[in-house]
Amino acid sequence: MAPKNQHVTPRPDGNWQVKAEKALRATAVTRTQREAIQIARDIARNQKSEIIIHRSDGRIRARDSHGGDPYPPRG
Repeated sequence: MAPKNQHVTPRPDGNWQVKAEKALRATAVTRTQREAIQIARDIARNQKSEIIIHRSDGRIRARDSHGGDPYPPRG
């Protein structure tokens, strides 16, 4: 099974969710973005995938990689 990137996104009800890429349902729903990021970080470490953190307006705020990076880095 290929690792799936984890997205931390806002919900219409004001909560935050952790959702695997292309998933239909959220893996976790939290009251704060900080809690959602921590859950996503744990999942990404286990799967050696990436976290994509979104702002409250839905735009991407940051990315955090936890494996699968080329070594040595290109460039």
